[in-house]
Amino acid sequence: MNPSNLAYWPADTAERVLETTVGSILRDAAADAPDEVAAVAWGIVPAQRRTWTYAELLRDAERTAQSLLSRFEPGEHVAIWAPNLAEWLLLELGAGLAGIVIVTVNPAYRARELEYVLRQSRAVGLFHIESFRGNPMAEFVDQVRPALPNLREAIALERWEEFLASAATTRPLPSVSAGDPAQIQYTSGTTGSPKGALLPHRALTNNARLFAQLIGMQPGDVYGHAMPFFHTAGCVLAALGAIQARATHAFIPAFEPARLLALIEKERVTHTLGVPTMLI
Repeated sequence: MNPSNLAYWPADTAERVLETTVGSILRDAAADAPDEVAAVAWGIVPAQRRTWTYAELLRDAERTAQSLLSRFEPGEHVAIWAPNLAEWLLLELGAGLAGIVIVTVNPAYRARELEYVLRQSRAVGLFHIESFRGNPMAEFVDQVRPALPNLREAIALERWEEFLASAATTRPLPSVSAGDPAQIQYTSGTTGSPKGALLPHRALTNNARLFAQLIGMQPGDVYGHAMPFFHTAGCVLAALGAIQARATHAFIPAFEPARLLALIEKERVTHTLGVPTMLI
């Protein structure tokens, strides 16, 4: 690694665990670099491309937080069942600001797997898309809801603007501490039923910061990826690492070799991450 790549990172934070939250790192980035490009989302439709500056990302995350709080209470568990969409990122950041715990769900799950995760996580809400890669997700939601009495809300991301408009009034965002839970992520379940791991804000933000520092990511860089948001490589290392580096986070809905190469070329990606099978 070029030592100059570490110039952005204060030396005294190299091995420290900071008392940060998902919301606090976003607020800090918006204050430090409001006009820098924070996120670039390529949609499922090839021509779709959306961008946010850090000021815009904070604004939209706060609006998402208000909409979440119109339906859920801080500390409640809300699941996200979708590929890497802009709405996924906004839900992660908005939930972090609202003190709501997100449950990350693999969009390849079938009905039985979905039902298990929603029940075991005690999710009271679910955001999903209609379908993805031939998986009839809305149909599966309808199948499992009768068996999940605690699931109060199932919201299709195709109706995102309607969801945002549902916040009739605004309320002060709650105080969120570094030790508060932020996510529940599930193991692969290869040796039995998947196990939910409850992850606090402190663990997510510091893991992401140390990763970004280790690879030398800094302002002006572009982190491009196709790792899934339901996994820590996507929603933690990529999303929260780029924010703390004041870099641009560019992503596609799911891994496709040609599309990832196009993202790297068109967005001038400087850093990316993939498992060996992807890179080969």
